[in-house]
Amino acid sequence: MSRKLSIVIACGGTGGHLFPGIAVAEELRRRGHNPLLLISRKRVDADASAKYGGLDFVSVAAIAKPPTLSFRMIPFLVKLWRTVRQSRKIFKNRRVEVVLGMGGFTSLPPIYAASKMGLPTALHDSNALPGKANRLGARWCNRVLLGLDAARGYFESGKVEVTGTPVRSEFGELPDSREAKVRFGLKPDQPVVLCFGGSQGAKALNTLVVEAANFLGEGVQWLHVAGRQDEERVRELVGGREGHIVLGFCDDMPAAYAASTLVISRSGGASLSELSSLGLPSILVPYPHAADDHQTFNARCFEEAGASVLVPESHLNVSDLAGLVGEILGDPAKLEIMNQAAGALSVMDAAERICDTLEEL
Repeated sequence: MSRKLSIVIACGGTGGHLFPGIAVAEELRRRGHNPLLLISRKRVDADASAKYGGLDFVSVAAIAKPPTLSFRMIPFLVKLWRTVRQSRKIFKNRRVEVVLGMGGFTSLPPIYAASKMGLPTALHDSNALPGKANRLGARWCNRVLLGLDAARGYFESGKVEVTGTPVRSEFGELPDSREAKVRFGLKPDQPVVLCFGGSQGAKALNTLVVEAANFLGEGVQWLHVAGRQDEERVRELVGGREGHIVLGFCDDMPAAYAASTLVISRSGGASLSELSSLGLPSILVPYPHAADDHQTFNARCFEEAGASVLVPESHLNVSDLAGLVGEILGDPAKLEIMNQAAGALSVMDAAERICDTLEEL
């Protein structure tokens, strides 16, 4: 498309919404358009967006919806309305032509404001079970873009397009595996299990991983992204044990993935799109408090394809986790089968498909 477009991408609140939004913005910028990303005021958004200095970000007041019968609904509604007004002002000042929401509470007010202003709108959902905000917001959208075909039945069929969930351009070329291991202080000739819980946190999972690592002993290395709030506690649990690196936050996920033989993680849509794009085998432990338990629906899609093993957190214990890790790492044929299955789930041109739709709108 020859004409430059002014496009807003409403994302943020969790990495699962922010990172796909960044991936779309990168592709829009590559095409010569002018994307602006609306993010929340949560620290996870500030941390994650800091390394993308070439993109424009603006924080908005929106916060996650509390239980309906809660005193917290009052500040929620106030900030919701403030975000609608802020969005309208941004759209007018920047002469915005298209608005894309990436899901979650940061998307809903801008999508609503854009619709009332007569602007073309689109909404992306990366999960097998769409969130309530997206199911509500879809009524104000011209197009609904899905990461997984399993979500198709929750929206009007005439609006739906399955695009996949985009991953950031930095995952297009990973560093050498041995080099990446050394970068994190790990031995280059031993397998590495990468563990991360996502921006929602994973205190129970962190504890189980440390105990499983102790159970397995030498021969398996661990790259453990514990989250800032749990970093100190996890470091104390690990002690000085060699081969177990603990990080509060990782701003070099391409290297972390490159170093990894196996991944233990939650099953948010964006994380799964990264795992599939890189063909990484995984043990998925869905976040038990996710809205409508949507992470379990995501994980089932990957388990049924043979890419992952799904283990609910309530069913997980140290010996089972250690046994599962040992079984997978000890079977190269199984690792390769899971690798191939994960890669088969990837939609490598998801960002391009989404940008094509925005240009059409």
